[in-house]
Amino acid sequence: MSFKIKIVICGQSGLVGSKLSEVFESKHNEVIGIKVRDDTKIEDIAKQIEACDVLINLSGTTILARWSDEYKKGLYSSRINTTRKLVDAMGLCREKPKLFMSASAVGIYDSELKHDEDSKDFSDDFLANICKDWEAEARRASEIGVRNVQTRFGVIYAKEGGAMTKMLLPFKLGIGGKIGSGKQIVSWIHIDDLVRAYEFIIKTPELKGAINFTTAHSLSNSEQTKIMGDVLNRPTFFRVPEFILRLTFADGATVMLDSKDVYPKKLLESGFEFKYPYFEDAFREIIS
Repeated sequence: MSFKIKIVICGQSGLVGSKLSEVFESKHNEVIGIKVRDDTKIEDIAKQIEACDVLINLSGTTILARWSDEYKKGLYSSRINTTRKLVDAMGLCREKPKLFMSASAVGIYDSELKHDEDSKDFSDDFLANICKDWEAEARRASEIGVRNVQTRFGVIYAKEGGAMTKMLLPFKLGIGGKIGSGKQIVSWIHIDDLVRAYEFIIKTPELKGAINFTTAHSLSNSEQTKIMGDVLNRPTFFRVPEFILRLTFADGATVMLDSKDVYPKKLLESGFEFKYPYFEDAFREIIS
């Protein structure tokens, strides 16, 4: 970005927040991290976000974990309650943020069809219902005149952490393989493209509402497994059975087993160009 702006990030310490901070700061923007807890007063949040150009909400407990009933409560409240507080705080600002970008996920969509942002074929499982409530809280920003975007993340691949670091070790050891049936479709994005998409949206004022953060080239888990094996020159005949994942992660296994075939229609039609549209190119960059 050629102009300097003030960006406030809630959830700055995570993979996406730290990468956004690094890139925005390298371009001489002012970046401020805020924490919103159960006891944080909305008046205090309002003071921190007053007159910022962009407010980015990335708050939320990680979904890559075992989902006990207690953990599910945290998954829900860390997203919905925090987003509600941020929007309420914006309402108190004399000079409101110009843009509110709040995270969501492709988990909102059902597992049967291919989706773009026009799709209303949503799933009715726990993760989809979190996403629906999360986005509903974020959209309330429209009522106070703030442009808002709900960033529906696919699987984010990065060398700095996240899903890829968990996947890579068994493949390097030669014990990698497909997950479950391997037929499930993975919609994904390289973290560099994710950051570039944030910058693009900031500079493209007509973009608003839900936006899919995935490449146009989703692929099956089996296809992904083959590419990783070929690039690393390792065997991929091991398989992680579905029952093992369900024993380990309980309902959280659905994140790895459900198919999500999602297309980034809004980004592409607005002129955004992906640096890593294909998984093999993204994977080679990550392991380089």
